[in-house]
Amino acid sequence: MRRLRTPLLLLAGAALIGLGLLLGQNGEVLAKAAAVCLECIGVG
Repeated sequence: MRRLRTPLLLLAGAALIGLGLLLGQNGEVLAKAAAVCLECIGVG
């Protein structure tokens, strides 16, 4: 079972990334990440 865990997790991660791209979530994630970065350095 341990030998299957890593490939299954990689496949699940790739599937979720692909689903997010299909749903157009990449722009929203980038905007949120930029806002957090600007808050961290004290600009936002």
